[in-house]
Amino acid sequence: MAENLVARQLTDGSKPKHAQLREILEEICATQLSPGDMLPGERVLEETYGVSRITVRRAIGDLVAAGTLKRARGKGTFVAPSPLVSRLNLASFSSEMSAQHLKASSKILLAARGHAPKDVQSFFDSDAAHTHLRRLRLGDDRPYAIDDGWYNSTFAPGLLENDVYNSVYAILDNEYGMPVTDAEQTATAINADEETGKLLDVEPGTALLRIVRQSFSGTKPIEWCTSLYRTDRYALKTHVSRTRDSGHPATDSAISGA
Repeated sequence: MAENLVARQLTDGSKPKHAQLREILEEICATQLSPGDMLPGERVLEETYGVSRITVRRAIGDLVAAGTLKRARGKGTFVAPSPLVSRLNLASFSSEMSAQHLKASSKILLAARGHAPKDVQSFFDSDAAHTHLRRLRLGDDRPYAIDDGWYNSTFAPGLLENDVYNSVYAILDNEYGMPVTDAEQTATAINADEETGKLLDVEPGTALLRIVRQSFSGTKPIEWCTSLYRTDRYALKTHVSRTRDSGHPATDSAISGA
């Protein structure tokens, strides 16, 4: 990559040199590099563009803050993947990936029947054994999220006999006639622990998006799922409007699912 850089002396003027270098690096990321590719080293950038180490670090820092680049401790600086943007609709993870032209896949971390936690039992209104499915969700073989879901065995008793590597929502709809029609979810922030960090390929302590979702098929409670998302690969988007009667903002959103 370094040999393809075109030497260029940045000039003093109304636009600071770090801003000029940032624009050059943005163009390189967009036209010469792909997500996951390493950026040339700081010394190479200093010599190629005739700037100081401070200028290089500020330009790179701006691009890291913007999500264009990502630093890996002890390895270098890399082009960051474009985050998957969820518009919070009732679509499966597989469908969302397909919409972003990414290949969805899963790694099964746990698949069993057992007694759910008390809050899940209360939601299902049943203390029977239910299906517990924990999956690492991948896009183009890169980790995006961990889904830890419980599924109501009253309505989907043989769920694990199906291909749960793919969309569980499609199975609920096609095999059991229980399409997920509504859901409520709560989004919070959480820091990755050592196990989660290893699965998602992030450092322990990295901020993650945590979404707890309770899903219904009509009036029937069908799913309780806790998902942990990498914030550099997943973003939420909602539409907020002003209601006519109260004058308070109202959020127009739906749910992204399994």
